[in-house]
Amino acid sequence: MYFQRLKDLREDMDMTQQQISELLGIKQTVYSRYERGFQNIPIEHLMKLADFYGTSTDYILGRTLVKKPYPKKSNKY
Repeated sequence: MYFQRLKDLREDMDMTQQQISELLGIKQTVYSRYERGFQNIPIEHLMKLADFYGTSTDYILGRTLVKKPYPKKSNKY
């Protein structure tokens, strides 16, 4: 699966693949494979990127057009 939104979000913040890969603690080539869809992105990286960009994982995955993140879950059941 190709993640155009990963690239768009990164470029919107004027960041390089190298900078994002350092944030994730991986090599730039691995992050490049995420953007191009040649390698699946681990859930923990997806969640970290969603938090970093201030959006939802669904937005990054193309499941919604709403860029705004969901409200935070409270600790109350």
